[in-house]
Amino acid sequence: MRGDQTAAWQDLIKQAEAFAGFDLRDAFASDPQRASHFSQEAPGVFADLSKNHWDVKVEADLLALAEQAGVLTHRNRMFKGEAINATENRAVMHWLLRHPAEGAAADALPASVKASLKDVHDTLNAMLSFAEKIREDAQITDVVNIGIGGSDLGPQMAVLALQSFVLKGKRFHFVSNVDGHELANVLQDLKAENTLFLVASKSFTTVDTMINAVSAKRWFEAHGGTVVSRHFVALTSNIEAAGKFGIQTCFGFWDWVGGRYSLWSAIGLPLAIAIGADKFREMLAGAHAMDQHFQHAETAQNLPVRLGLLDVWYRNFLRYTSRCLAPYHSALKRFAPYLQQLEMESNGKQVDQTGQVLPYGTSPVLWGEPGTNGQHAFFQMLHQGRDVVPLEFVAVKNATHAMPDHQTLLLSNVLAQAQALMVGKSDAGGHKNFPGNRPSTIVLLEDLTPFNLGALIALQEHRVFVSGAVWGINSFDQWGVELGKVLAKDLHSRLLTGDVSGLDASTAQLLKRLV
Repeated sequence: MRGDQTAAWQDLIKQAEAFAGFDLRDAFASDPQRASHFSQEAPGVFADLSKNHWDVKVEADLLALAEQAGVLTHRNRMFKGEAINATENRAVMHWLLRHPAEGAAADALPASVKASLKDVHDTLNAMLSFAEKIREDAQITDVVNIGIGGSDLGPQMAVLALQSFVLKGKRFHFVSNVDGHELANVLQDLKAENTLFLVASKSFTTVDTMINAVSAKRWFEAHGGTVVSRHFVALTSNIEAAGKFGIQTCFGFWDWVGGRYSLWSAIGLPLAIAIGADKFREMLAGAHAMDQHFQHAETAQNLPVRLGLLDVWYRNFLRYTSRCLAPYHSALKRFAPYLQQLEMESNGKQVDQTGQVLPYGTSPVLWGEPGTNGQHAFFQMLHQGRDVVPLEFVAVKNATHAMPDHQTLLLSNVLAQAQALMVGKSDAGGHKNFPGNRPSTIVLLEDLTPFNLGALIALQEHRVFVSGAVWGINSFDQWGVELGKVLAKDLHSRLLTGDVSGLDASTAQLLKRLV
């Protein structure tokens, strides 16, 4: 049942009307247990949700909404391998990519899913074996990943996040933009004989990726490279097309793996080369631990459920249309862009599963920048602007560097910003008045390890699943990216010929200036 068709949805509308006078300062003063009630441990993470605009009654209604909308039933269908991606008639089993091959959890899988589990581990073992081979190959000093979307954002984010575990002596580069400046800037410092290119495209036809791959191959051959099969690897399901390109080493994945959920698959090869097979498996283990939490924890203490429901409460009832993400760890500098795709491509939909136009908004606009940089950029608006923007901090308790003064100052800034957003400051003159009562969440990791990063990413995946299930949408297709691709193909040929016939006046005018 779609969320707005439930009795709980109507109750929440009434709650939102009564919430106009809610103040976090009063909520903490009247409830000594608020911090403990709205905080919890989950695998790899601790979350403090107490500084958000909700109370026990709202949360109870949200949990009732999840039950009435069938969120948990939908979750169970996903873990049974059913085709919940209805518009493409596909199962959604990225979670299987981090599932152990053996043990009680494997024994409990449906027979149809167990068959896929063997293929998953055969591919994983082969991919990790290759990764170790490259790690030991002293001739390869640079690895260039060529992909776009999920084939770029995930591995790039993770390699940067786990920089302290990356093998010394090898450099990792990521090329995604069709703008040739990006590829040219990467190639200018490389040597053909020392470079390995990873071409990441499930179909091996993605225009953005393939033009970069072709240009990289031309550069390779023009700079003395002779054996394409040694220096190019394909992460693809189209073995034939990769072979025609000259690639012999391929690692594939399945149609039930969406691009933005593919880090755990062969798309993670650059990360596996960077941190090694054992650490890659640790990341998978962290994600699997969060999968188990999402599957088996009671809803009232199920962190992905609580976060997903909070997102619905903010988007549809309090009408907060965006969420800011501020990771207070420089290695998480690409975490916000990664989550932008995960959430906005998954839930940026205007129709439900049956194709009916929705009467409410879905995905918030997700944006952000690492702290403390963001404090000197957009925090002004968060503190004193007219719009209320929920802010989500991600903090890491322990640093891997040997400069303790920096870490203490960094963590004090996290705590201070969350506190300042909530308590505010009065100023009769107005200019220095901070209204306070601004919502925030703190997600805390003890250390930024492969296990904890895996758990953190899986937490975000399942959170998006929960809100999408309440909204009654298909979170696993992305038809919205197709139209621009089709039109670009037509306009590409027109730029070569100057033909503007049939175009709207604006596009025709611009095309003429560009020819």
